[in-house]
Amino acid sequence: MKAILVFYDSLNKRLLPPYEPECGTVGSGFQRLAKHSVRFDNSYVGSMPCIPARRELHTGRYNFLHREWGPLEPFDDSMPQILRESGIYCHLISDHLHYWEDGGATYHNRYSSWEIVRGQEGDHWKGQVQNPEIPPVVKIPQKQTGGGTSGLWRYDWVNRKYICEEKDFPQTKCFDLACEFIEKNKDQDNWFLHLETFDPHEPFYAPQKYIELYPEDYTGKHFDWPRGKAEETEEETQHCRRQYQALTTMCDYNLQRILNRMDRLDLWKDTMLIVGTDHGFLLAEHGYWGKNQMPYYNEIASTPLFIWDPRFQRAGEVRKSLVQMIDWAPTILSYFGCSIPPDVQGKDLAGVLDRDEPVRKYALYGTFSGHVNITDGRYVYMRAPVPEKSEEIYNYTLMPMHMNERFSTEELKGAVLVPPFSFTKGCPVLKIKARDKYKVGKFGTLLFDLEKDPGQLYPIQDAAVEEQMVKTMIRLMKENDSPPEQFIRLGFSKKTVY
Repeated sequence: MKAILVFYDSLNKRLLPPYEPECGTVGSGFQRLAKHSVRFDNSYVGSMPCIPARRELHTGRYNFLHREWGPLEPFDDSMPQILRESGIYCHLISDHLHYWEDGGATYHNRYSSWEIVRGQEGDHWKGQVQNPEIPPVVKIPQKQTGGGTSGLWRYDWVNRKYICEEKDFPQTKCFDLACEFIEKNKDQDNWFLHLETFDPHEPFYAPQKYIELYPEDYTGKHFDWPRGKAEETEEETQHCRRQYQALTTMCDYNLQRILNRMDRLDLWKDTMLIVGTDHGFLLAEHGYWGKNQMPYYNEIASTPLFIWDPRFQRAGEVRKSLVQMIDWAPTILSYFGCSIPPDVQGKDLAGVLDRDEPVRKYALYGTFSGHVNITDGRYVYMRAPVPEKSEEIYNYTLMPMHMNERFSTEELKGAVLVPPFSFTKGCPVLKIKARDKYKVGKFGTLLFDLEKDPGQLYPIQDAAVEEQMVKTMIRLMKENDSPPEQFIRLGFSKKTVY
């Protein structure tokens, strides 16, 4: 048995033809994939954003209620490590720069082998002391734009000098390496290939041939790195969306390289193929770009997911069951005949793949210190933190790392060692007051009926639905062994919780 995971970052399913036939995105790769796999219509994120999602990929359990961005913990079960220790060769290929920052440093070593490709976004890659020349831009996405030696914006423009032809692009190199791995190991058994590209994450930098597929008369400032409030002109907005479509088309093209090898080498008979993403991306819908600074509308939270499982041979079919990223780890482990650790919260999707047998009635999702969200597939309930109760929130960790720096000594001076959680395997953990809090309380609590309002444009008031959502949210948080302050910050009373 073999398995290939093709993992994108920030892939919005509303820009993919299998989900939105009239979306205008060029390319036949995702269409081909949909015809040779099961398409999931109710796939949801769990913990946002990038690295928290990858912790879920490894562990099969939620991250966001206990900790923000950070490495795998010593007590975490890691799906690829379990596979490796069970005799399954695991190989990671990635240009996802966060793996080689402080906050992601324990993930890649769980594999049998790994290859990294440099140069995405503001990866600190090429050494250049002099600040790069940057054209006039619509929006500067980072506060630090070029002075000194810091700022993603500065490093991105240094990197672009070395990424000119299509063969130079990190995405291309990742798929080159994946094709090499597949060709080299096509006759071997028991391997798992995790192929991951940062694209189509912003900045939307793509080869010219893909940009030319979306002609326009735009003559304004450079704009391919959107963030925050969508305050641009309609012309600027449409220009940026075209850059995203161009990069998505590049993703589609490279996906076809994998599909071509599945065809030519007859890998469909014994190779699972999973194609998905960590989260979507707002393209100025709801007045915002990106993620994190706003509630997790479905452009972000409801993700594209396709799975081919050679055991069931289900192709060109659609599944309506509610699934999440925490389900990927147990599904892969089960596929290879490995035991699923007891701390895993996700479910093996074999029954969903075979006959759309549901594995859950509700999905819980969110980001550390932001809204806590729940959906049953029809209603989405976004519970906002109460501003005056949101300051007391803590990280629980034995790996005190932020995204790209260590916890400061000032932060650690306030740390206390607290008793184990149910999933820490008897290990006490450090309780450290969080310094970074997403300011999303201003949006308030929201309830949407997706059946009547799929675009989530009109929040509703329905006391009965909200009561059921609150009751279930509290139950799922308890099942996750959520710390007490998470309930308090959402305005739940002790009587309600206990």
